Amino acid sequence: MTTTLRPEGPETPIAAGGRTRRWRILSNGHPVGALRTTATPNGGQLWGEISELEVAEARGRGRGTFGALAAEEVLRNWGCVRVDVRIPESASIARSLAATLGYTERMRTMNKRLTDAPALPAGLAVRPIGAEALSVWLDEGAERFARALVASGLTEEQARAKVEGGRRHRLPEGAGTPGAVLSSLYGADGGPGPYGSIWLALHLRDLPDGEPLAWVMVVEVSPAHRGRGHGRTLMLLAERECLAAGVRNLGLNVFADNAVAVRLYASLGYRVTERLYGKAL
Repeated sequence: MTTTLRPEGPETPIAAGGRTRRWRILSNGHPVGALRTTATPNGGQLWGEISELEVAEARGRGRGTFGALAAEEVLRNWGCVRVDVRIPESASIARSLAATLGYTERMRTMNKRLTDAPALPAGLAVRPIGAEALSVWLDEGAERFARALVASGLTEEQARAKVEGGRRHRLPEGAGTPGAVLSSLYGADGGPGPYGSIWLALHLRDLPDGEPLAWVMVVEVSPAHRGRGHGRTLMLLAERECLAAGVRNLGLNVFADNAVAVRLYASLGYRVTERLYGKAL
């Protein structure tokens, strides 16, 4: 039995110099599955992604494994330095395959359908992040994010490449970027702070049903004020902002090893919808 990978259609360029192509998995010339390879620029690097992997016939015979390994070779030839794969939470077999092939879980996507606006605890005040404070906060956040990416399995170079340009892309007009909510939490008496801050994008993209999806880009509690419930309050604030804008779907990414944050989001009603696995090529 011979298993091969054959292009299903022409290679397609994507934004910023990337490329993507869909492939058929063939067994003795007969189509048994398919997948897609995509290469996306990150800083000065190319990162690969394997998606749409499916085996339609005779599962359990290693065809998914062959397809994934063949896709990795395609991405190496394209010049990619690492590969990621996003796996739905319901696809336990695919997660097992990823682990077998040496992929490490790095991140989880969690989502919540919003209903009623929650009340915020008394004795707190919410203020916009000023332009000067915003620049400092974002710089500090980028540094923390880079360190977290390294801890999740990326090299220092890969982490810096990932962080580079993210803020400019998401906040092209700084605090005045349409759809961006940038707020800090203080005591009601206006004392020293802030207790913590949040960056919320009210419209990251549209869901398949056409409804907008909002996204928690960054949420951070100041070290001196942790363990007092301010992270929960900031997340409740995000829900209130979404509902005030008519948005009922809110999502976020959390590093897989951040057990405290995962527990917080789960307690607020968020559920894991997807897991991100990756490895170096």
